[in-house]
Amino acid sequence: MTEPLSDNTADVIVVGAGPAGSTTAYHLAKAGLDVLLLEKTAFPREKVCGDGLTPRAVKQLVAMGIDISEEAGWLRNKGLRIIGGGSRLQLDWPDLASFPDYGLVRKRDDFDDQLARQAQKAGARLYERCNVGAPVVDDRTGRITGVHAKLGEDKREVTFHAPLVVAADGNSTRLSLAMGLHRREDRPMGVAVRTYFTSPRHDDDYLESWLELWDRRGPQDRLLPGYGWIFGMGDGTSNVGLGVLNTSNSFKEIDWREILKAWCASMPQDWGYTPDNMTGPIRGAALPMAFNRQPHYTKGLLLVGDAGGLVNPFNGEGIAYAMESGQIAADVIVQAHARATPAQREIALQRYPRVLKDTYGGYYTLGRAFVKLIGNPKVMQIATQRGLTHPVLMKFTLKMLANLTDPTGGDAMDRIINGLSKVAPKA
Repeated sequence: MTEPLSDNTADVIVVGAGPAGSTTAYHLAKAGLDVLLLEKTAFPREKVCGDGLTPRAVKQLVAMGIDISEEAGWLRNKGLRIIGGGSRLQLDWPDLASFPDYGLVRKRDDFDDQLARQAQKAGARLYERCNVGAPVVDDRTGRITGVHAKLGEDKREVTFHAPLVVAADGNSTRLSLAMGLHRREDRPMGVAVRTYFTSPRHDDDYLESWLELWDRRGPQDRLLPGYGWIFGMGDGTSNVGLGVLNTSNSFKEIDWREILKAWCASMPQDWGYTPDNMTGPIRGAALPMAFNRQPHYTKGLLLVGDAGGLVNPFNGEGIAYAMESGQIAADVIVQAHARATPAQREIALQRYPRVLKDTYGGYYTLGRAFVKLIGNPKVMQIATQRGLTHPVLMKFTLKMLANLTDPTGGDAMDRIINGLSKVAPKA
């Protein structure tokens, strides 16, 4: 491992110790680089999330050497139960060579803590309560060479230096904004709101998704562009929430917390989704989708996870893509670090956005088209009513929405999905 020149200097600075940042730091440290991992809060800390992990995310946890046994507090699930249009369909995760056939559930405060500790164990230097402010920029080149931060309870001012910085600071990503990288308005944005209830449904074997989300509070029922979820946590509680798209004009006027309350009130009484059983407040967060901030590398700064808008537009899943982008970024940085000259290092680093586009670009373009379609509630209603009565079509839809295919040697469904993703523009 590279020895730090000082406590405040490293090979790479990673800002944000969520799934994207901790995964990046883990893989960098494993490869022997000196990494500073800077987290503005202290663990454990809460994040708004469905807490449900698909097989894509499970694969990343396995790659990080995380103990995902039930004894270690992880709850496994077999697949997805889809409810809508008067139908109910239970679909198992597909049998694939590339991904495991099970998902997991884990609370985000505990989940993020585990990933950060794993990065620490690999050799990353974690600073909690480290609030990063402005970037340190080289006046001659415009490159980022470090960050200014306030550290600890006393908010001591400190400056950290590194030739490369990774922005893993989430949707608001102040670091990216300070480097002139703004959100693309032509990309979809979502919102997630969720809460927890004490419930007898806490040990469900399936993640549950409700494809029709009705607002029944006014004189006329309204179908909204989004879905509801119910994930059993295995600890006596259920995570109940909504994922909603900003495709409609009335999006900003809607109080999604009130919609969630009304939706919960429509559930069977014995499920326990009542205000009395709520174990915490309703919280919300933005879901930045489909590469809504680019370029993903510029002037010494790499964007991973929500900072780069990596959320899957098909299903609102962010954790798997946060972790995957972290692994890709780490791989590119490790290769660049081994190059002899700045020019050679820059050639290697420019590969990062290209790999992201090759990996997700076509698929996310299809996702943007899908988002436009389902933004029309009538289309969503017809698709739900017709689609859910065809199990083969729904199996295809699950693979498409969850991005679960074998890249080579898969079945006919895999080949169709992979083919569509290849021919779609990689924007």
